[in-house]
Amino acid sequence: MNFNPMALMELQKKFNTFRQDHPRVQPFFQAVKDSSMEVGTIIDMKVTTPDGVEKQCNIKITQNDIDTFKTLMSMNGMPQ
Repeated sequence: MNFNPMALMELQKKFNTFRQDHPRVQPFFQAVKDSSMEVGTIIDMKVTTPDGVEKQCNIKITQNDIDTFKTLMSMNGMPQ
């Protein structure tokens, strides 16, 4: 798998902007990682649009999900 270094740099820049715009997200994921990331944990997601339309789903965490999450965390320089 080949990655474009410029695209990765742009992704890092966008992710840094996201973290600045939403400062509570990283601490939330850090807390979840520390206490809740185990096989069988359920993550429930809900999105509400400005006009009030709601969409919701949930996933049951697998070992693959945990491994992927850890990889993403390490790519961003977050402690594991």
